[in-house]
Amino acid sequence: MNTRKNIYFASDFHLGYPDIQSGKEREKLIIEWLDSIKPTCKELYLLGDVFDFWYEYTWVVPKGHIRFLGKLAEFVDDGIPVYIFKGNHDQWYKSYLSSEIGVEIFEKPIIREYGGKKFYIHHGHALGTYDKGMNFLYACFSNRILQWLFSRIHPNTAFGIAHRWSSHNRKAKVYESGTYFGDDKEWQLLYAKDILQTENIHYFIFGHRHITVNKQISETSSYINTGNWITNTSYAVFDGTELHLKIFKPELFPNQKIFT
Repeated sequence: MNTRKNIYFASDFHLGYPDIQSGKEREKLIIEWLDSIKPTCKELYLLGDVFDFWYEYTWVVPKGHIRFLGKLAEFVDDGIPVYIFKGNHDQWYKSYLSSEIGVEIFEKPIIREYGGKKFYIHHGHALGTYDKGMNFLYACFSNRILQWLFSRIHPNTAFGIAHRWSSHNRKAKVYESGTYFGDDKEWQLLYAKDILQTENIHYFIFGHRHITVNKQISETSSYINTGNWITNTSYAVFDGTELHLKIFKPELFPNQKIFT
């Protein structure tokens, strides 16, 4: 009997933060979580910033995270689709993960339907016009000419620059991660309301903000943010009927909060 009926969503693992060695404990925890959900997992969505930094050259990819990548390969080999969204920290995927592991990579938002419910899925950055700073950075980071120029830098130097930038930005995000700014200021929620003007969506599922949110925004629609795995261990699961936010091993971070 096939017990795989659940759709799982998680984001913002930031593997490699603050460095590969000290991030290995988080990698082990994530693998433990993946092992725990595998028997019931029908599909797995990783909503971006899976890695604190990822940039592919033609013949070079970042080292590390081999056990995590092996676990994703195990999912795919066992017939469980794995989808990864490009985040603002790891938007430079090319073909390595798709060709070597078999995951499917997305950059733009997608709409999927499960159990008669429509899901609007994305990492959650550079959506709409609300977050002008991130929109500017996204335009720079996705610029083909700037990517070509960055690729001309030796990986040792390029990765060093990127990790310093990422670490600085991540420290700010960690401090921000416990704050919900209010329904009139959370731009992901505002963007979701804009989409609802023309599209009937039951669940908007994002990451990026590092807060765990399950907020009803209309009679039939909810805004979900899956949180992060630096200060949280939160994830979302759709059981075929309803979507739930859950926390893996809550004793590890007893102050985790789900905003409703």
